[in-house]
Amino acid sequence: MGIHTQKRNPAQPLKNDRVLVIEDNPDHWVFIQKAMQSSFMEATPVWASTSAEALEYLNDCLTIGIRTPLLIFLDLYLPDKETGWQLLQQIRSLPAPIGYLPIVLLSASNQVEDITRSYDSGVTSYVVKPIDFKDWLESFRAFKEYWWEVAALPNFR
Repeated sequence: MGIHTQKRNPAQPLKNDRVLVIEDNPDHWVFIQKAMQSSFMEATPVWASTSAEALEYLNDCLTIGIRTPLLIFLDLYLPDKETGWQLLQQIRSLPAPIGYLPIVLLSASNQVEDITRSYDSGVTSYVVKPIDFKDWLESFRAFKEYWWEVAALPNFR
C-alpha cells in the first residue's frame, strides 16, 4: 500500500474520517467528544482509554482492515507520562501506515522537558490541554482548520 497525499479543496472537507483519541480521563474525553461534535464534525472520534485499547485498535487497522485514522490525539499522562512515552514509541514503531500518522500530544504539562522529549520522540505537535470547555471548543476549531483544511495528510485508503 503506497502513501498518497490527501489533496483536498477546502470547499469539500474530509467527511467521516476517523481521529483516534487516546485519553484516560473520562471528563476530558467528554470535553473532547463534545468539542468535536460542535466544531470538528467532519471527524469521527474513536476513543481508547488505555494504551492496550489504543494498540489493539491500531493493530486491527493493520490486520483486519478497520479504517485507519487520519490523526491521533494522545494524552501524555496515561495515567503517568512514562506510559504515554512508551505508547508513543510503540505507535511510531508500527508499520506503515500507522507508524506515519500525525500525533498531536495533549498534556496538562507545559514543562520544557516534556515538550522537548515529545518532539524528540516523534510527536507532530504538542498542545497544552485547555482548562474550560470554551477553550476546548477553540482548540478543536483550530485543529479542524489546520488538520482538515490546511495540512496535507497521507491517504492510506
